[in-house]
Amino acid sequence: MDFEAFFEDRLANLKEEGNYRVFTDIERHKGSFPAATRHHDGDTHDVTVWCSNDYLGMGQHAVVLKAMHEALDRCGAGAGGTRNISGTNHYHVLLERELADLHDKESALLFTSGYVSNWAALSTLAAKIPGCIVLSDALNHASMIEGIRHSKAEKHIWAHNDPEDLDRRLSAMDPDRPKLIAFESVYSMDGDIAPIAEICDVADKHGAMTYLDEVHAVGLYGPRGGGIAERDGLMDRLTVIEGTLGKAYGVLGGYIAASTALCDFIRSFASGFIFTTALPPAVAAGACAAVKHLKSSELERSRQQRNVRVVRQRLADIGIPTLDNPSHIVPVMVGDPVKCKEISDWLMANHGIYVQPINYPTVPKGTERLRITPSPVHSDEDIERLIVALSDIWSQCALHRKYDVA
Repeated sequence: MDFEAFFEDRLANLKEEGNYRVFTDIERHKGSFPAATRHHDGDTHDVTVWCSNDYLGMGQHAVVLKAMHEALDRCGAGAGGTRNISGTNHYHVLLERELADLHDKESALLFTSGYVSNWAALSTLAAKIPGCIVLSDALNHASMIEGIRHSKAEKHIWAHNDPEDLDRRLSAMDPDRPKLIAFESVYSMDGDIAPIAEICDVADKHGAMTYLDEVHAVGLYGPRGGGIAERDGLMDRLTVIEGTLGKAYGVLGGYIAASTALCDFIRSFASGFIFTTALPPAVAAGACAAVKHLKSSELERSRQQRNVRVVRQRLADIGIPTLDNPSHIVPVMVGDPVKCKEISDWLMANHGIYVQPINYPTVPKGTERLRITPSPVHSDEDIERLIVALSDIWSQCALHRKYDVA
């Protein structure tokens, strides 16, 4: 087989379909994000980033940078090993305590990313609990799907955010078999929010465990940033809450929060935890500072929510179609992969506005979009430039506009 020809042919197909992914090479500007410098074809250009998952700008926050500098000077660069073999730094312990407190759980366990925490925790629980059946929401993240698949446990996919379908499926199963319901709070591409209370009601009815992914909600919702479950007063009803430190907290890493026994079980049996070098101490220190800060500060959340409302209303005023949702994610719907990339490229080239095109397989074909994430560090001038530029390119491409009819 000509392997190189095979690789090149498959890549050519992606490009022809408009689904080939191109990395945008940027340098974020410390203290002035969303400003960044783009490197392209040997030149540099100023850009404004509108698609970051650093939702609150905490990756630039002074309290986070100070904590990381102090930890780097105190402990050096790396952890030096796995958590079991010399790699448990005191900053890891302090961060796990903060995360357990955040979610009002007995314990928490750190991982190197949100992807790994989902993969390791779900695969271990589903594989090690004898006869476990996993019920997975139809739109769960790839990390959850891969973890469940790796467990080789019996799996059933229930209709997205549909507690009635979940109940029907559970009612048809052996009541004596253990069951695990896996779902998310905020779904990252459409921005919709799960009916957590109703799902917990179904879980209670059937004696099932609940596993909630809050990666797009922690830091952003609830009086202390504990996510949608905290906002709605439901944290005590969830068996496992999983989160990330790489989005609203602005650093890197993932975690689960649960009972002491469950976290210890994952710690003791999950290969994705046991055999991975621990997070650098400075990363743990920065994340800990971010979690602490957002437990007491509402400034970032309130400013972000204000900017989200403004962007949504301005887009509606000029007829740019978006998916209606109650979260901070603003999907601008294009519906064509080639046009989606052309719009993204045009915004960058003509206005220095960076919005990544989101195409298949991240979203279904025909639902291609620009995923805009307004943050508290976007100015009113930034918003104005975005709206004017989008209106201009929408007209140039003769794309459909949608206006509310009173």
